[in-house]
Amino acid sequence: MLTGKKILVGVTGSIAAYKSAFLIRELIREGAEVRVVMSPSGREFITPLTLATLSKNPVAVEFIKPETEKGAGEWENHVELGLWADLFVVAPASANTLAKLAGGTCDNLLMAVLLSSRCPVWVAPAMDLDMFNHPATQENISKLKQRGVSILEPGTGELASGLEGKGRMQEPEEIAQAVISYFNPQQKLKGKKVLITGGPTYEKIDPVRFIGNHSSGLTGVLLAEACAQMGAEVYLISGPTPYKPMLSGIHFLKVNTALDMFELVQKHWNDCAVGIFSAAVADYRPVEVSHQKIKKSEDTLTIHLVKNPDLLSWAGQHKSDKQILIGFALETENELVNAQAKLDKKNLDLVVLNSLRDEGAGFGHQTNKVTFIAKGNKIINFELEQKVELAKRIAEFASDLLK
Repeated sequence: MLTGKKILVGVTGSIAAYKSAFLIRELIREGAEVRVVMSPSGREFITPLTLATLSKNPVAVEFIKPETEKGAGEWENHVELGLWADLFVVAPASANTLAKLAGGTCDNLLMAVLLSSRCPVWVAPAMDLDMFNHPATQENISKLKQRGVSILEPGTGELASGLEGKGRMQEPEEIAQAVISYFNPQQKLKGKKVLITGGPTYEKIDPVRFIGNHSSGLTGVLLAEACAQMGAEVYLISGPTPYKPMLSGIHFLKVNTALDMFELVQKHWNDCAVGIFSAAVADYRPVEVSHQKIKKSEDTLTIHLVKNPDLLSWAGQHKSDKQILIGFALETENELVNAQAKLDKKNLDLVVLNSLRDEGAGFGHQTNKVTFIAKGNKIINFELEQKVELAKRIAEFASDLLK
């Protein structure tokens, strides 16, 4: 998706410099041509040889090329580098580099290239939380934003100092996905808000046991990313899942139970143009939840269950004429009849039907085989395909329905 694109990667003196190797690998894998320019202190954290091997191009660090004598006058042409690139991504960007760029300081090759480049410049800050929160750093970031520099917001988590907080450089996969979205702007959902539910729900029995299902949450995350790539602001309400969305523009709202999910659906649905309900919501929950672990005693155990709210039905009942609602139907028998009934009963615009009888479909796979059932008895069958491609297909279908 980046074939023919020229991307300059800047690497500065930060412990997160090791991540630049993974970023370069991701960009190369997508077909980009990559060159690297480093600050002198960047070499203390990762070697130019490593980055040159991955990028398949020499790494520029000093004004004078290292293989020549200084008297020979062969220099790294910072102007040429700045003109060559379609995009300049500085990842990691240390507090020192941000300050220099905000102040226009030009004391190394990287800064010279930054000040002479004409392409868009992105910076991915990476530093300790106190350095990031310091007023000086925040003022520098504000200056850079005003000048059109894009800030790849750092994440929150464990830092190299051992502290917890904001300052972690965005993951290489996140940055690569942002680059892909930048160069492939399919903005059919730009300005639209999309609500997506995903994953299972866990209905507690006691502190260690729950009623759940085998949904991994992958489809919900892929749907969120597909819609975000098309310009949407996405609210992903997901039950427990090991996956997380990698793109900006996605509000990742984590829940455990059906009631938790229902509360957030009620909060956000009215503001959204599209709803895609892919979550495997438990139909029932225990009437009572034990506060202590239930001990094994009798040969049988009776748990009284009560029906959970039907999130999809509620959204259909509260859907306006300008909203699009898509639901999923996982069936094991009478698939088509049941899915068509669901379309009408729940006031949906599209049902995505899949069957556990199809090999490679359903839970626990990277693939799925589905049938689209739309209003007017419109039926479209698809062959087995990767879930990431299916997510794009659903997002495209939703944007077409909005027209």
